[in-house]
Amino acid sequence: MIICVVCDVLGKENNGTTIAAMNLIRSLREKGHSVRVVCPDEDKKGLPGFYVVDTLGLGPLNNYVKKNGVSLAKPNRDVLNKALDGVDHVHLMTPFPLCIKALRMAREKGISTTAGFHCQAENFTSHLFMKNNRLINKMVYRFFYRWFYRYVDGVHYPSEFIRSVFERYGGKVNAFVISNGVRSEFRPTEAKRPAEFDGKQVILFTGRYSKEKSHSVLIEAVKHSRYADTIQLVFAGDGPLKDKLKKLSAGLKNPPVFRFFSRGELISMLNTADLYVHPAEIEIEAISCLEAISCGLVPVISNSPRSATRHFALDDKNLFECNNSLSLAEKIDYWLDHPDEKAVRSKEYLGYTKQFEYELCMDRMEQMIIQTHEKRKNG
Repeated sequence: MIICVVCDVLGKENNGTTIAAMNLIRSLREKGHSVRVVCPDEDKKGLPGFYVVDTLGLGPLNNYVKKNGVSLAKPNRDVLNKALDGVDHVHLMTPFPLCIKALRMAREKGISTTAGFHCQAENFTSHLFMKNNRLINKMVYRFFYRWFYRYVDGVHYPSEFIRSVFERYGGKVNAFVISNGVRSEFRPTEAKRPAEFDGKQVILFTGRYSKEKSHSVLIEAVKHSRYADTIQLVFAGDGPLKDKLKKLSAGLKNPPVFRFFSRGELISMLNTADLYVHPAEIEIEAISCLEAISCGLVPVISNSPRSATRHFALDDKNLFECNNSLSLAEKIDYWLDHPDEKAVRSKEYLGYTKQFEYELCMDRMEQMIIQTHEKRKNG
């Protein structure tokens, strides 16, 4: 098949949506499909299969958006016409201007479409300082449904959690619940812990430095832990709150590590850390948590009702009360106090993660596209 993947946001593979898009693109090409990509990335100009559009100007908001590492695409009918010429199917990554335009044009041309659901309302409203406004979040979901998802032939949800949220506030669609998948490289392997971490309890969190990831809760929890003097926090990621988080952690005996890790570095870190903590309040799936437990790390996860990640907990010992640093400190201390139980739980998680294997999930994504295409083709 000739498949066009349309991305309002692409850029570096340092966020869940971009990683999901690039994994799908690579997988479909490996399976023998011809894949075209429409995106706003200047560095993709001239590369085979890429169709590049300009970025969308947002006036006085441009600097704020740039600070948050986001560049939205500006719809261009001519570029989209070239990209859609002769394609069998279009997959849309987000419900934003470029994908909305591509959806309308695909429908005009009779091309089958699917769309991913990778943006919680709170991911959008947090930039407007209204992530806790239920009415506004509900209106965002209604907007997504009315202007985009109800016109798509099939919708990919990374988790049952976000499907239930959207069906409650937006509307029902032809749904496919498929994990974005964990690549096979994320597994237990021999790795050497950095010498500077000797004698320390290494706690890792992988996530963009943004408000909804709640890094501050983990920093405060360490201050309350009985192991505060030996805990070494490692925050794998990047984002606009980096300087603020460094200031917040100034009182810790061991300054946290703040930096972006390559895949190889991250796998090594996951295989040498003592515990994985996921304090995020808002999360559609959290592949980063699945990567951690696929390497044998035991997680402590926020029980936030706005996060799918809580469903990865095998029991209450792997959960803490959302945004409660004292509750998190208690769970951290429990697992550091019980290394034998932690080793048993680690093996249990390795079995649990088999359902999220990348190859299995990508096979299901391909089946979704083929099934949706055949259904439209047959009327």
